[in-house]
Amino acid sequence: MDESGGRGRPRSGTGEPTDQHAPATTPPTDRTPPEPAPASPSGPEPTPAAPRPEEPPAATPDRPEAPPADTGPAEPTEAPRRPEAAQDAPENPSEEPSEPPPAPAHPGTGDRTLAHTGPDKHRAPKPPEPRGGLLMGRPFGVPVYVAPSWFLVAALITWVFGGQLERVLPELGAARYLVSLFFAVAFYASVLVHELAHTVAALRFKLPVRRIQLQFFGGVSEIEKESDTPGREFILAFVGPLLSLVLAGIFYGALQAVEPGTVPGVLLAGLMISNLIVAAFNLLPGLPLDGGRMLRAVVWKITGKPMTGTIAAAWVGRALAVAVLIGLPLLTQSGALGTDAEDNVGMDTVMDALLAAILAAIIWTGAGNSLRMARLREHLPDLRARTLTRRAVPVESDTPLSEALRRANAAGARALVVVDTDGSPLSLVREAAIVQVPEHRRPWVAVGGLAQDLTDGMRVSAELAGEDLLDALRAHPATEYLVIEDTGEIYGVLSAADVERAFVKAMARPS
Repeated sequence: MDESGGRGRPRSGTGEPTDQHAPATTPPTDRTPPEPAPASPSGPEPTPAAPRPEEPPAATPDRPEAPPADTGPAEPTEAPRRPEAAQDAPENPSEEPSEPPPAPAHPGTGDRTLAHTGPDKHRAPKPPEPRGGLLMGRPFGVPVYVAPSWFLVAALITWVFGGQLERVLPELGAARYLVSLFFAVAFYASVLVHELAHTVAALRFKLPVRRIQLQFFGGVSEIEKESDTPGREFILAFVGPLLSLVLAGIFYGALQAVEPGTVPGVLLAGLMISNLIVAAFNLLPGLPLDGGRMLRAVVWKITGKPMTGTIAAAWVGRALAVAVLIGLPLLTQSGALGTDAEDNVGMDTVMDALLAAILAAIIWTGAGNSLRMARLREHLPDLRARTLTRRAVPVESDTPLSEALRRANAAGARALVVVDTDGSPLSLVREAAIVQVPEHRRPWVAVGGLAQDLTDGMRVSAELAGEDLLDALRAHPATEYLVIEDTGEIYGVLSAADVERAFVKAMARPS
């Protein structure tokens, strides 16, 4: 079966960007667009006031001249142009910029504020791409990993199939376990072909595939985007079981050319049956199986709503999980699957019940994950750079930090952009660096020493939204980005923390 991932696997998120932050109450004096006033933990409407040197602003919740660092979400008021998202706790300036979230993974991490927790020491540099086990190769440019759980399954298959060979080919002796191990490897090679069919179809439809992973029960093709039509969704899901059926036919044809009581005959028969089982199991109409994606495509085509198809296929998948949990042990014990009926409870019965419980858990969990990812994709268009951006005040590099903060506070801005004498942006002043400067030193510290030079990847369009916005942030990981209009004018600064919180809020929002 294949698994279609959202953007991405966001990994913590931001709050809802359209209605939760205070707007600017003072028109800007610079060339930047109007934006909300800086929020503070004590309320949404800070009032400019003279700084108190004896108290650093990071420890004083009611100080309006706090740096353009985030201090928590503000209550909504009347927005002139765009609301402002809450900002995460400041970072250690010595750390490398973290990667913007490609997928929701750590809900709740965006609720901390500077007043309560201080600088965030836990934000790591850009994490490495998840490996998922032992790298076996890169067919079609897609990495294939073997999860550690595969070795456990390979050992189990070797043991079980070896016991069957002892009855069919007793003359093999201990060599039967080598034959069984070969069968285990060949079976998972067939599973890899199944997953490669999904991968080739996805690449044909220009859908990026992150990786293929062979794991405890079969494999997973992690496709990062959804199909744009129900027809493509159906084809993408169907090609996997189709290839398994083709392999079963190939093994059946090869079986006709060998003696049935020999090692090749037993191996070919086992591979034929196993591929038939893989195809039949994946055609069951419930997510996360391929049959569930086919059902989703059919309902999507009928209703015109992909979310309706996902909900229907997910609930069928949950019903299927319950059926597997209860029905598989009953069928095995009754002899309906070709085994002898058993009236007593023995080790085989316990193993059947355990296998059924594992399969049911995988199907149930996969159906729930499919629902959550569909909900995220449904709300993904709500993530817009224009509504998440904070207003920024342009300052020259030799401007004292205290003066820059005064201008930002007066303009209701929460970010600083270093510009040259012509007003062209040069760098961004990181909020984490501002927080690290004690208040009594700010009149003697120039903003240029706290700024991070702008790269091409740190300039994003104010019109970006949804997956386009996520793609832009993921391609160039940073903590802040300069948002510009199509005309080249500065619109403001976008914080990766705001995008993260928006992801979490989107995941928690009902469909």
